[in-house]
Amino acid sequence: MLDYNQPIDRAGPEAAQRKPQAGFNVLELANLLWRRKVAIAAAALLGAALAVTIGKSVTPRYTATAQLYVDPRELQLVDRELTPRAQDVTGMAMVVESQARLITSNSVLLQVIQQAGLDKDPEFGGGEAGSLMSSLLGLIGLQPRAPSAAEKREVELAALDALNKHIAIRKTEKSFIVDIEVWSTDPAKAAMLANTLTNAYLAESRKSQASAARRATNDLSSRLKELRDRLRNAETALATYKAQNNFVGTQDALISDQQLSASNQRLSAARAATMDAQARLDQIEASRRTAADAGAIPEALQSPTIANLRAQYADARKKYAEQAGELGPRHPALRQTEKQVEDLKRTISEEIDRFAQSAKNDLTRARDFEASLNRALEAQKRQSVQLSQAAVRLRELEREADASREVYQSFLKRSRETEEQESLNTSAARVIGEATVPQRRSFPPAMSLFAMIGFVFGAIAASSWFVVAELLFAGATAPAPTPARPQRTPAPDAAGAPQRTRLPEPLPPQPVMRAPVIEQIPPELAALPLQPSMVEQPVIEKPLIARFQEADVIHTLGAILPTGGGVDLTRLGWPTLRPGFPMTSLLNAWRDMRAAVTRRAGGKAMPVVALVGTGKTSGRSVAALNFALAAARDGARVLMIDADHQARSLTNRVIRPGKSEPSRLGWLSIGSKDAREIKTVNGISVLPAAEGDAGKAADAIHKAIAQARSAGGYDLVILDGPAIPLAAGGRKLLEDIDSLVAVLPTSLDVNDSLEEILAALGPAERKLVGVVLDELTPAMQTRQRGRQYA
Repeated sequence: MLDYNQPIDRAGPEAAQRKPQAGFNVLELANLLWRRKVAIAAAALLGAALAVTIGKSVTPRYTATAQLYVDPRELQLVDRELTPRAQDVTGMAMVVESQARLITSNSVLLQVIQQAGLDKDPEFGGGEAGSLMSSLLGLIGLQPRAPSAAEKREVELAALDALNKHIAIRKTEKSFIVDIEVWSTDPAKAAMLANTLTNAYLAESRKSQASAARRATNDLSSRLKELRDRLRNAETALATYKAQNNFVGTQDALISDQQLSASNQRLSAARAATMDAQARLDQIEASRRTAADAGAIPEALQSPTIANLRAQYADARKKYAEQAGELGPRHPALRQTEKQVEDLKRTISEEIDRFAQSAKNDLTRARDFEASLNRALEAQKRQSVQLSQAAVRLRELEREADASREVYQSFLKRSRETEEQESLNTSAARVIGEATVPQRRSFPPAMSLFAMIGFVFGAIAASSWFVVAELLFAGATAPAPTPARPQRTPAPDAAGAPQRTRLPEPLPPQPVMRAPVIEQIPPELAALPLQPSMVEQPVIEKPLIARFQEADVIHTLGAILPTGGGVDLTRLGWPTLRPGFPMTSLLNAWRDMRAAVTRRAGGKAMPVVALVGTGKTSGRSVAALNFALAAARDGARVLMIDADHQARSLTNRVIRPGKSEPSRLGWLSIGSKDAREIKTVNGISVLPAAEGDAGKAADAIHKAIAQARSAGGYDLVILDGPAIPLAAGGRKLLEDIDSLVAVLPTSLDVNDSLEEILAALGPAERKLVGVVLDELTPAMQTRQRGRQYA
């Protein structure tokens, strides 16, 4: 088995014998050219001389090339970096392409025309008419008139168009290098024009940059006054609102906020002082209430008066103790010392009372100070709340003033930058190679190449002339074949072809004269082969009609197969054409259908025709088989394909379980192990139906047709099917089919059957070339009694 990816073998020896012999082979062609070698050599030398003459007469061209380095990263003169570091590679390539296109822009080329005076150069269309007119007027003594502005403009446009044709811009791949090529008939002029073009481009680039900066400066400056007024109004409104709402303060905060913070701190300090005074008073009172020493409080210990009194008190008590031991209790000195002790104790107590009174006064003063600070803080809080509510509008005014200030500052800065950029050249483009005067011409090429081309073409032309003359002479002297054309009965009238309207009722069967059957002559030799070139080619406007009748066929038994001879299509149990009747009306009609199929194929080597029909019987398959047998009788190599993958009528007849012989299968496959080409003894190859759904079966048939067409081993492909109604695979299969033949059983209404077929075909109905009226009754197709068997 061969799959579709394997190479396809060409037709076998039998098919090769049927192909016409070529007019020349390689040996004969070599002999012919060797006999004419002198004439061919003379023609080649003549061609070389003619080519050299033409090359000498062509005006030479000289091309000068200048190289530019076009860096898309412009110089950043106002930033820190001289050039930007990272840019998009695609964007840079587009910039270079745009700059290369700018070189040939009209503004640059017009500058070149003005600088080089090309409007007066005859090579660029200038100065010809003017110089001729000036010469004519000078002959008669008149001064030529000055050209008008319109005439100057016309001359400039003509020079511009000519200069465009003399320039070629080439960009080196993956680089910023641009080659400017200018050709001219004068090498010095070509170099001059190339250098002038590069200088004009650089000047135009600088001019465009300065113009862009100037436009930007003018646009920015026109907005500065409006932005300045807007900023002034915003700042004035802000200052007025601050004055009205007493928003006065330092740079960091308002005075009211600072006062509130200071008052809060002072209030905290006053509260601490009050608490301290209260604690000191409580301690003094506690000391006075207890029996402890009243001078033990910190204030008493720190007071020098208390310390002095306590020292005196200690001395007095000491003296009293000494006198009490020496003197009696009533001694005046002792009483005086005792009184002194009592006086000092009373004095210390009075001093302690003064400390308590002082602590009370301090506590009262601290409380009063705290109350005053609290009242001031409450007032400042109320003022702060009022200022906070007014600060909402203040912040809005501040934001507006800040935004106006930033916009104004950015516009002012950008305006100054663009104003300075007018005088700066930020372009990184530069000339890296000036054009030099070319030493060799660029066109035409060397005369040796002209001579070689002329020599080759002269030899080929002479050889072709001798070969054609030999073929024509051989065709004129050879005797023309006169094949005898067999007589045939006329086909049914074409006016009865099927249309969308109702068909007329079929005519009753006509008797056909039967010739005696000759047993000694094989059926394949009984009919004269009829080649397509021998068939009359009528112009068919409507599909042909063929009547398939009982008189045209005989019936056979399907079980009788010849031993050792392979599959015989006349032994399938179906009605097949009678042998020895080559001139019946059915065969003539089928020949006309095949001729129409060949014309519809448009010159294809292997036209494809499909027989379609309605109903579930095997009538369509029987008609397709006999259609193939009729073509094989006329000498055609036929490939028959079962395209009805559901019914598989032909496949089931050809391939029977347990009877297939793999050694006799052919090279053509249709996608499965069973569906391989079967060569029959009738000269017809049968390709059984493929396995799978309709789509896969259609694809397999497509590939099989393409494989057979590339091999070239067949003259006609006949498809049994697809079945009506058409599935998606069947509609797809109709695209590869050149023609269609409808099989209409007369046991049903032929008009209804034809309407059903045309409706199913849709746009493919234009491929319909014929209609076969199947007059074989279904009973006759299945029952074999009372008939002749072979």
